[in-house]
Amino acid sequence: MYTNNKLAKAVRLAIAFGAVSTLAMHSAMANAQEDTVAAEKSIEKIQITGSRIRSANAVSTSPIATIGELEIAQQQQPEMERVFRNLAATLPGDNSNVNNGSGGAATVNLRGLGSNRNLVLMNGKRMVPYNLGGSVDTSTIPTALVDRVDIVTGGASAVYGSDAISGAINVILKNDFEGVALDMSHSRTSKADAMTKNIALTLGGNFDDSKGNAVVSFSWLDRDPLLLGQRSLGNYGIGTAEGDNYAEFLAGTPPTRPADPLCGGSTPNVVAPGGGSGTGIPTRVGVAGVPSVSGQFRDDGSLVLGPRCSDFNFNPFNYYQTPSNRYSATAMAHYDLTDEHTVYGTFNFTNTSVSQQVAPSGIFGSTFWVPMANPFLSTQSRDAIINGSNAAIGQLNVAGYETWRDTNNNGVVDSADSMLLTVSRRTPELGARSTTFNTSQFQILGGMKGFIDDNWAYDVSFQHGETNRVEMNAGYTNVANIANALNAVSTTECLSGPGCVPLNVFGGFGTITPEMASYASATAFASTKYQQRVLSAIIDGEISSVVSPFAESPLGVSFGYEYREEVAKYDPDECLKLAPASCLGGAGGNSLPVGGSFKVNEVFVEGKLPLIEDATFADVVELEFGYRHANYNTVGENGSWKLGIAWRPVDELLFRVMKQQATRAPNVGELYAPLTSGLENAQQDPCSIANAGNIDATLAARCIATGMTAAQVGAVDDIVSGQVNVRAGSNPNELPDVEKADTFTAGLVWTPEFESVKRVQFSVDYYDIDVNGYIGENTPQEILDGCYVLGNTAQCAQINRIGGGLTISGAGVEAYTTNLAYLRTSGVEVAYNFGFDLADLGSLDFNGSVNKYLKVESLSSSVSEVIDCNGFYGTNCNPQHKLRLNQRATWNYEDLSVSLLWRYLGSIDIETSLANDTYAPFRQIASFSYFDMYANYHITDAISVSLGVDNLLDKKAPVLGGEAASTSYNSGNTFPAYYDMLGRTYKASVSLKF
Repeated sequence: MYTNNKLAKAVRLAIAFGAVSTLAMHSAMANAQEDTVAAEKSIEKIQITGSRIRSANAVSTSPIATIGELEIAQQQQPEMERVFRNLAATLPGDNSNVNNGSGGAATVNLRGLGSNRNLVLMNGKRMVPYNLGGSVDTSTIPTALVDRVDIVTGGASAVYGSDAISGAINVILKNDFEGVALDMSHSRTSKADAMTKNIALTLGGNFDDSKGNAVVSFSWLDRDPLLLGQRSLGNYGIGTAEGDNYAEFLAGTPPTRPADPLCGGSTPNVVAPGGGSGTGIPTRVGVAGVPSVSGQFRDDGSLVLGPRCSDFNFNPFNYYQTPSNRYSATAMAHYDLTDEHTVYGTFNFTNTSVSQQVAPSGIFGSTFWVPMANPFLSTQSRDAIINGSNAAIGQLNVAGYETWRDTNNNGVVDSADSMLLTVSRRTPELGARSTTFNTSQFQILGGMKGFIDDNWAYDVSFQHGETNRVEMNAGYTNVANIANALNAVSTTECLSGPGCVPLNVFGGFGTITPEMASYASATAFASTKYQQRVLSAIIDGEISSVVSPFAESPLGVSFGYEYREEVAKYDPDECLKLAPASCLGGAGGNSLPVGGSFKVNEVFVEGKLPLIEDATFADVVELEFGYRHANYNTVGENGSWKLGIAWRPVDELLFRVMKQQATRAPNVGELYAPLTSGLENAQQDPCSIANAGNIDATLAARCIATGMTAAQVGAVDDIVSGQVNVRAGSNPNELPDVEKADTFTAGLVWTPEFESVKRVQFSVDYYDIDVNGYIGENTPQEILDGCYVLGNTAQCAQINRIGGGLTISGAGVEAYTTNLAYLRTSGVEVAYNFGFDLADLGSLDFNGSVNKYLKVESLSSSVSEVIDCNGFYGTNCNPQHKLRLNQRATWNYEDLSVSLLWRYLGSIDIETSLANDTYAPFRQIASFSYFDMYANYHITDAISVSLGVDNLLDKKAPVLGGEAASTSYNSGNTFPAYYDMLGRTYKASVSLKF
């Protein structure tokens, strides 16, 4: 057994070394003395996140950052995702500021390696994912019960299993709460919008002479939406390439209207070309595969062949902040059966409803058979199509692609025939498109832990978690019905038969009547069900016979077994299943049912062996090791391991090094996804009109080799709204295998004692994470560039053109899920804490963290180019700042606490390859600083009031247009998940505790 003095010392060192906090140093250090005193009265050894071994040495060989209860309170954030997002070590995942592309969840993206490459735990146990990709929705974390959050950097698979590639996030809940706590908070912007309201009620207490404790917590959250149109910047469709509408924004003048008043002049949100989406209103049509017969209607029903005369400004309809409503209940209890054995359990239930909204639906370049006798075609427009088609009759029905049906077999195009027309038209008559995600999730855990004897302890548990999710899509056009409705020669009946309402899209706003809109619109539903079951058994203790000759403490070990089963199912309705692009216009593609499961049996061992103790310049030298063997029923056997050493030459200094191999097995979505069509981001088609001036003989030959005719090269439409058709899913010929990551961390922790400076703590850690064979897909732009720029024949084979373009149904690129080459990230993180005692004026404390990325790059294959994202943003890179910093200064005086948080983002540039095609002012974002103020006052021991202001100086977000990066993060002409678009936000909260 360890002596009380050694244990007290261990606890003190655990606080100093084991949980080096990026944001909550003050609370940890302020309570250090009390913790040490308590430790001296106890003989229980402690366990730290990142290891299952209880150890009196309690030094962490891996870097651990801790977010304490105090920091969570100071940020006044009822949503844990927003707390995580403020860390220097994380980048935004899915969140309240992601609209087009949101899954209606809140995820963590540790080290920028993706939300599915970090493992989120609650009290050391896995949380159930919300989607087939295996990501955890952090909105289910009961914020009111959080004691602290430990974040381990580097692979942690040897300890926790699959997915812990970038690290593990362990949410520790309060397990000994006594009393009643009522927390109420409210936030709103300076414009009195984007409000968030939260109430949490927590009740708990001991029972049976303190043998047990039970606690239950209920919470409710309501988050209001913020439309792009509610902020000046969001009202403009600013072009990234040419800077369209940027001058108007700076001058505060409205977006430029079309020069031709008949080109949507009386329709809201219709702007001049370059100020929005080319899928606009009035309608644009063209004979498929014949660039010369393409034009745009006017409001009076006339058709003018040639360039488009207007765009549609889709921005104002989108959200800068998505609305959400959440109900949550959590119950925890533990009971000591004897002094050695304790049973425990946890139940958590959360229901969330999150909505996203985008601009009105439309017909986005789909092709339809339209009779030239359609009654809604004016005589002039009919003649324009017929005459233009006859002039280019040699381009019709070429290469097996039917574009003309010569109904009367007379060899010329006339009013008796039907033409395959590409149609592009917004349908504001149907209202905005919306997707609502309603998710119910619960998780139940039961277990028993205790001591086998004085040396050996055990922990056996079983947990079951389940997610049930319904997704509703509304406001969309019904593409299948529109195909029927355009195939008409009467204003009352379609050629397809009764029940169909002929549709008039051959003009401007108002040509679609309410009756037409009812038939041409669609609502679709999909459901997702995810189940996770985990059985684990762990024993840990000491092998007294294994002792280093230079140490007194024996080998500490942990052995365990874990069985995990995950079952997932995605079930879309018939509308979403319809190939190739579902019945929903503008939804991006069809969806097919996905169902699958995997099971894994794992055994693991972990050890810590003090090599040297109590020697000169070697207070402790400790070896840490671990190995986990996994056997999956899907991908077979694999292993992960760790090997590290911690050297503490003196009490105040720790050096640590850790080498690990972490793994991530493919999830259900990666193994069982069927092949479907959809829309993904791409900036430029090298064979389109926009690049016509740069097409030489070599590029022209490559364009022709991928299905274009010579006449189509440099003449087909540009990519619409920064998106192309993509065929995606699990590669049927090469299912993905396990990802393996080699991770390395090295650093030091210094906790000196000074006379004038108190609570000093400093750490610096280097990390390097190399993910080999990462599971993913080539981006569409990477495939296009690989073919047309690099001449990669394999990537050329992934491009399928119809009519020369990439947007017609059936055309696009193939981007299957498979193992790609590698992801690499490395950097240095510094954390610090120090303070001053100001005698009668209280105390002043400073703490912060700085993260400097040294490398962020990826390679999909040996014939592709390395994508360097460090310090860049663009179509291949979501914003990746080289430098991120958080600094908090806190003044405590009696019952008053005032704090200022400085959040810093370094400067960042557009990807080098995109710079020449980007408007000069949008090629760089300068460094940004945000300041958040917080004040708390304890009115009584039971009542405290807090006030706060985020973005105190009302710093405006950078402007860079709407095509600077992926749709998920580049919205409203900026990056709202990175840069604040709400503006100055006021917060107030009241806490009652009895």
